[in-house]
Amino acid sequence: MIEHIRLSQRDKDQLVRLKRRTGIENWNVLCRWAFCTSLATEGVPPDTKILSDSNVEMTWRVFGGQHHYAYEALLRTRCVRDGLGVDPDVLTRQFRLHLSRGIGYLAAGGSVQSIADLVKLPMSR
Repeated sequence: MIEHIRLSQRDKDQLVRLKRRTGIENWNVLCRWAFCTSLATEGVPPDTKILSDSNVEMTWRVFGGQHHYAYEALLRTRCVRDGLGVDPDVLTRQFRLHLSRGIGYLAAGGSVQSIADLVKLPMSR
């Protein structure tokens, strides 16, 4: 399974803005929201190149916290549903794509200005 996660500079910059707007201080908490936002979105994320060029890095256990097994199960279920299988390389790639897409969704348009805005997000896009 995924061991380490390093964000792109673009994703980091978007998370910095989200941290400022929401008051959520921990990267991993915002990353969980972003990941789940993408999972709730129909369609496979576009297969784009995602750089790992920022200094924001966390382990899978830090990302998922005490519920890291649940996040792994969600990822596996989504990959199966999308017909991609559960090969470790596929899981890693799809996780990165979902995380990046979700960060982009949360940061887009400035619609997320507070924790309350995160809670009000629709369950699917």
